[in-house]
Amino acid sequence: MLNYGEDMILDVLLGGAATGLVLGLLGSGGAIVTVPALLYLMHQQPKSAIAMGLGVVALTALLAAIQAWSRGDVNLRVTAIFGVFGALGSFVGSRIGLKLPETVQLVLFALVMYAAAWRMMRGAPVHRSAGAKAVADCEEGDCSNFPYGHVARHGLTVGIIAGMVGVGGGFLIVPALVILSGLSMRRAVGTSLSIVATQSASGFLGYAGAVPINYPMLAGLTGAAIVTSFFGARISQRLHAAHLRRIFGAFLVMVATFMLFKNLT
Repeated sequence: MLNYGEDMILDVLLGGAATGLVLGLLGSGGAIVTVPALLYLMHQQPKSAIAMGLGVVALTALLAAIQAWSRGDVNLRVTAIFGVFGALGSFVGSRIGLKLPETVQLVLFALVMYAAAWRMMRGAPVHRSAGAKAVADCEEGDCSNFPYGHVARHGLTVGIIAGMVGVGGGFLIVPALVILSGLSMRRAVGTSLSIVATQSASGFLGYAGAVPINYPMLAGLTGAAIVTSFFGARISQRLHAAHLRRIFGAFLVMVATFMLFKNLT
Protein backbone atom coordinates (compact mmCIF):
# COMPACT_ATOMS: atom_id res chain seq x y z
CA MET A 1 0.00 0.00 0.00
CA LEU A 2 2.81 2.41 0.77
CA ASN A 3 4.02 2.26 -2.83
CA TYR A 4 0.68 3.40 -4.22
CA GLY A 5 -0.18 6.95 -5.13
CA GLU A 6 -2.68 8.94 -3.11
CA ASP A 7 -5.37 8.40 -5.75
CA MET A 8 -5.00 4.61 -5.54
CA ILE A 9 -5.11 4.65 -1.74
CA LEU A 10 -8.26 6.76 -1.87
CA ASP A 11 -9.84 4.32 -4.36
CA VAL A 12 -9.00 1.39 -2.08
CA LEU A 13 -10.54 3.12 0.94
CA LEU A 14 -13.66 4.17 -0.99
CA GLY A 15 -14.12 0.68 -2.45
CA GLY A 16 -13.76 -0.94 0.96
CA ALA A 17 -16.07 1.59 2.61
CA ALA A 18 -18.78 1.00 0.00
CA THR A 19 -18.47 -2.78 0.46
CA GLY A 20 -18.83 -2.58 4.24
CA LEU A 21 -21.69 -0.10 4.09
CA VAL A 22 -23.73 -2.28 1.74
CA LEU A 23 -23.05 -5.45 3.75
CA GLY A 24 -24.01 -3.74 6.99
CA LEU A 25 -27.17 -2.20 5.54
CA LEU A 26 -28.52 -5.17 3.60
CA GLY A 27 -26.64 -8.29 4.75
CA SER A 28 -25.65 -8.84 1.13
CA GLY A 29 -24.18 -7.22 -1.94
CA GLY A 30 -20.63 -6.63 -0.72
CA ALA A 31 -18.78 -8.40 -3.54
CA ILE A 32 -21.10 -6.87 -6.12
CA VAL A 33 -19.64 -3.52 -5.08
CA THR A 34 -16.07 -4.72 -4.51
CA VAL A 35 -15.44 -6.53 -7.80
CA PRO A 36 -16.36 -3.57 -10.08
CA ALA A 37 -14.26 -1.28 -7.84
CA LEU A 38 -11.27 -3.62 -8.17
CA LEU A 39 -11.75 -3.88 -11.92
CA TYR A 40 -12.38 -0.27 -12.89
CA LEU A 41 -10.89 1.81 -10.06
CA MET A 42 -7.90 -0.34 -9.07
CA HIS A 43 -7.34 -1.98 -12.48
CA GLN A 44 -6.98 -5.55 -11.23
CA GLN A 45 -7.29 -8.51 -13.60
CA PRO A 46 -10.80 -10.05 -13.60
CA LYS A 47 -9.98 -13.34 -11.87
CA SER A 48 -7.82 -11.57 -9.28
CA ALA A 49 -10.63 -9.07 -8.65
CA ILE A 50 -13.11 -11.90 -8.15
CA ALA A 51 -10.80 -13.70 -5.70
CA MET A 52 -10.02 -10.52 -3.75
CA GLY A 53 -13.71 -9.60 -3.60
CA LEU A 54 -14.43 -12.94 -1.95
CA GLY A 55 -11.62 -12.39 0.57
CA VAL A 56 -12.85 -8.93 1.56
CA VAL A 57 -16.42 -10.10 1.98
CA ALA A 58 -15.41 -13.19 4.00
CA LEU A 59 -13.69 -11.20 6.74
CA THR A 60 -16.15 -8.31 6.76
CA ALA A 61 -19.21 -10.56 6.87
CA LEU A 62 -17.67 -12.63 9.69
CA LEU A 63 -17.36 -9.65 12.01
CA ALA A 64 -20.80 -8.32 11.02
CA ALA A 65 -22.25 -11.80 11.68
CA ILE A 66 -20.73 -11.87 15.18
CA GLN A 67 -22.43 -8.54 15.87
CA ALA A 68 -25.76 -9.91 14.54
CA TRP A 69 -25.37 -13.07 16.66
CA SER A 70 -24.87 -10.95 19.78
CA ARG A 71 -28.29 -9.35 19.05
CA GLY A 72 -29.90 -12.79 18.64
CA ASP A 73 -30.40 -12.35 14.88
CA VAL A 74 -28.63 -15.53 13.66
CA ASN A 75 -30.27 -18.95 13.29
CA LEU A 76 -27.35 -21.26 14.06
CA ARG A 77 -29.03 -24.44 12.79
CA VAL A 78 -29.72 -22.92 9.36
CA THR A 79 -26.25 -21.33 9.34
CA ALA A 80 -24.55 -24.67 9.97
CA ILE A 81 -26.39 -26.61 7.23
CA PHE A 82 -26.72 -23.88 4.60
CA GLY A 83 -23.18 -22.69 5.39
CA VAL A 84 -21.49 -26.10 5.06
CA PHE A 85 -23.18 -26.95 1.76
CA GLY A 86 -22.82 -23.35 0.55
CA ALA A 87 -19.08 -23.47 1.28
CA LEU A 88 -18.78 -26.77 -0.61
CA GLY A 89 -20.69 -25.31 -3.55
CA SER A 90 -18.64 -22.11 -3.49
CA PHE A 91 -15.36 -24.05 -3.66
CA VAL A 92 -16.66 -26.11 -6.60
CA GLY A 93 -17.96 -22.95 -8.28
CA SER A 94 -14.61 -21.20 -7.87
CA ARG A 95 -12.81 -24.08 -9.57
CA ILE A 96 -15.29 -23.86 -12.45
CA GLY A 97 -14.73 -20.10 -12.56
CA LEU A 98 -10.98 -20.57 -12.98
CA LYS A 99 -11.63 -22.39 -16.27
CA LEU A 100 -14.18 -19.94 -17.70
CA PRO A 101 -13.01 -17.25 -20.14
CA GLU A 102 -12.81 -13.89 -18.37
CA THR A 103 -15.38 -12.25 -20.64
CA VAL A 104 -17.87 -15.05 -20.00
CA GLN A 105 -17.26 -14.78 -16.25
CA LEU A 106 -17.81 -11.01 -16.20
CA VAL A 107 -20.94 -11.24 -18.35
CA LEU A 108 -22.31 -13.87 -15.94
CA PHE A 109 -21.40 -11.53 -13.07
CA ALA A 110 -23.41 -8.71 -14.71
CA LEU A 111 -26.38 -11.03 -15.28
CA VAL A 112 -26.27 -12.08 -11.62
CA MET A 113 -26.32 -8.36 -10.74
CA TYR A 114 -29.49 -7.90 -12.81
CA ALA A 115 -31.05 -10.87 -10.99
CA ALA A 116 -30.04 -9.37 -7.66
CA ALA A 117 -31.53 -5.99 -8.62
CA TRP A 118 -34.80 -7.66 -9.60
CA ARG A 119 -34.95 -9.54 -6.28
CA MET A 120 -34.14 -6.38 -4.31
CA MET A 121 -36.77 -4.21 -6.00
CA ARG A 122 -39.44 -6.89 -6.23
CA GLY A 123 -39.47 -7.87 -2.57
CA ALA A 124 -40.55 -11.24 -1.16
CA PRO A 125 -43.77 -13.02 -2.17
CA VAL A 126 -46.07 -14.11 0.62
CA HIS A 127 -46.32 -17.83 -0.32
CA ARG A 128 -43.85 -20.20 1.31
CA SER A 129 -43.00 -23.84 0.76
CA ALA A 130 -43.59 -26.68 3.22
CA GLY A 131 -39.87 -26.60 4.00
CA ALA A 132 -40.11 -22.92 4.85
CA LYS A 133 -42.99 -23.63 7.22
CA ALA A 134 -40.93 -26.33 8.96
CA VAL A 135 -38.00 -23.92 9.45
CA ALA A 136 -40.40 -21.25 10.72
CA ASP A 137 -41.86 -23.79 13.17
CA CYS A 138 -38.33 -24.51 14.41
CA GLU A 139 -37.91 -20.79 15.04
CA GLU A 140 -40.86 -21.14 17.41
CA GLY A 141 -39.29 -24.13 19.16
CA ASP A 142 -40.63 -27.17 17.24
CA CYS A 143 -37.65 -28.61 15.33
CA SER A 144 -39.00 -32.16 14.99
CA ASN A 145 -39.58 -31.80 11.23
CA PHE A 146 -36.61 -29.58 10.38
CA PRO A 147 -35.97 -29.95 6.59
CA TYR A 148 -32.23 -30.61 6.53
CA GLY A 149 -32.19 -31.71 2.87
CA HIS A 150 -34.29 -28.69 1.81
CA VAL A 151 -31.84 -26.22 3.37
CA ALA A 152 -28.77 -28.17 2.15
CA ARG A 153 -29.97 -28.14 -1.49
CA HIS A 154 -30.45 -24.40 -1.51
CA GLY A 155 -27.06 -23.89 0.15
CA LEU A 156 -25.29 -26.00 -2.48
CA THR A 157 -27.02 -24.24 -5.40
CA VAL A 158 -26.37 -20.73 -4.10
CA GLY A 159 -22.77 -21.64 -3.27
CA ILE A 160 -21.96 -22.86 -6.79
CA ILE A 161 -23.35 -19.67 -8.35
CA ALA A 162 -21.54 -17.48 -5.82
CA GLY A 163 -18.15 -19.14 -6.25
CA MET A 164 -18.38 -19.22 -10.04
CA VAL A 165 -18.97 -15.47 -10.46
CA GLY A 166 -17.12 -14.30 -7.34
CA VAL A 167 -19.82 -13.03 -5.00
CA GLY A 168 -20.66 -13.78 -1.40
CA GLY A 169 -24.17 -14.73 -2.46
CA GLY A 170 -26.01 -12.73 0.19
CA PHE A 171 -28.45 -11.26 -2.33
CA LEU A 172 -29.42 -14.85 -3.17
CA ILE A 173 -29.23 -16.11 0.42
CA VAL A 174 -31.50 -13.46 1.99
CA PRO A 175 -34.45 -14.18 -0.35
CA ALA A 176 -33.82 -17.93 0.03
CA LEU A 177 -33.93 -17.64 3.82
CA VAL A 178 -37.07 -15.49 3.79
CA ILE A 179 -39.04 -17.29 1.07
CA LEU A 180 -37.67 -20.84 1.07
CA SER A 181 -36.57 -21.17 4.69
CA GLY A 182 -39.25 -19.16 6.48
CA LEU A 183 -37.04 -16.76 8.48
CA SER A 184 -38.06 -13.21 9.31
CA MET A 185 -36.24 -10.47 7.36
CA ARG A 186 -34.17 -9.48 10.40
CA ARG A 187 -33.13 -13.07 11.14
CA ALA A 188 -32.50 -13.71 7.44
CA VAL A 189 -30.08 -10.76 7.19
CA GLY A 190 -28.15 -11.85 10.30
CA THR A 191 -28.07 -15.50 9.26
CA SER A 192 -27.07 -14.48 5.73
CA LEU A 193 -23.98 -12.69 7.06
CA SER A 194 -22.76 -15.82 8.83
CA ILE A 195 -23.36 -17.96 5.72
CA VAL A 196 -21.73 -15.38 3.43
CA ALA A 197 -18.61 -15.45 5.63
CA THR A 198 -18.14 -19.24 5.30
CA GLN A 199 -19.13 -19.32 1.63
CA SER A 200 -16.82 -16.44 0.65
CA ALA A 201 -13.89 -17.89 2.58
CA SER A 202 -14.32 -21.21 0.76
CA GLY A 203 -14.52 -19.46 -2.62
CA PHE A 204 -11.41 -17.41 -1.84
CA LEU A 205 -9.49 -20.59 -0.99
CA GLY A 206 -10.57 -22.03 -4.33
CA TYR A 207 -8.88 -19.12 -6.15
CA ALA A 208 -5.88 -18.61 -3.81
CA GLY A 209 -2.64 -19.83 -5.32
CA ALA A 210 -4.19 -20.07 -8.78
CA VAL A 211 -4.45 -16.32 -9.50
CA PRO A 212 -2.32 -13.31 -8.43
CA ILE A 213 -3.66 -11.62 -5.28
CA ASN A 214 -2.53 -8.18 -4.11
CA TYR A 215 -2.55 -8.78 -0.36
CA PRO A 216 -1.73 -5.19 0.74
CA MET A 217 -4.66 -3.94 -1.36
CA LEU A 218 -6.82 -6.73 0.05
CA ALA A 219 -5.90 -5.66 3.59
CA GLY A 220 -6.75 -2.01 2.90
CA LEU A 221 -10.11 -2.87 1.36
CA THR A 222 -10.96 -5.20 4.23
CA GLY A 223 -10.04 -2.67 6.93
CA ALA A 224 -12.21 0.03 5.38
CA ALA A 225 -15.06 -2.44 4.85
CA ILE A 226 -15.00 -3.66 8.45
CA VAL A 227 -15.21 -0.14 9.87
CA THR A 228 -18.12 0.94 7.67
CA SER A 229 -20.03 -2.35 8.07
CA PHE A 230 -20.76 -1.42 11.69
CA PHE A 231 -22.08 1.97 10.62
CA GLY A 232 -24.19 0.30 7.96
CA ALA A 233 -25.71 -2.08 10.52
CA ARG A 234 -26.61 0.84 12.79
CA ILE A 235 -28.12 2.85 9.94
CA SER A 236 -30.19 -0.14 8.81
CA GLN A 237 -31.98 -0.11 12.16
CA ARG A 238 -33.28 3.42 11.40
CA LEU A 239 -34.13 3.27 7.68
CA HIS A 240 -37.02 1.61 5.85
CA ALA A 241 -35.76 -1.66 4.34
CA ALA A 242 -37.91 -1.40 1.20
CA HIS A 243 -36.43 1.99 0.30
CA LEU A 244 -32.90 0.69 0.78
CA ARG A 245 -33.56 -2.33 -1.43
CA ARG A 246 -34.95 -0.18 -4.26
CA ILE A 247 -32.02 2.26 -4.18
CA PHE A 248 -29.50 -0.56 -4.16
CA GLY A 249 -31.37 -2.37 -6.93
CA ALA A 250 -31.21 0.72 -9.16
CA PHE A 251 -27.48 1.03 -8.45
CA LEU A 252 -26.93 -2.61 -9.44
CA VAL A 253 -28.74 -2.10 -12.76
CA MET A 254 -26.47 0.84 -13.63
CA VAL A 255 -23.25 -1.02 -12.76
CA ALA A 256 -24.34 -4.22 -14.54
CA THR A 257 -25.22 -2.27 -17.68
CA PHE A 258 -21.80 -0.57 -17.61
CA MET A 259 -20.04 -3.94 -17.23
CA LEU A 260 -21.97 -5.49 -20.12
CA PHE A 261 -21.17 -2.49 -22.32
CA LYS A 262 -17.45 -2.72 -21.46
CA ASN A 263 -17.26 -6.46 -22.12
CA LEU A 264 -19.49 -6.82 -25.17
CA THR A 265 -18.40 -3.79 -27.22
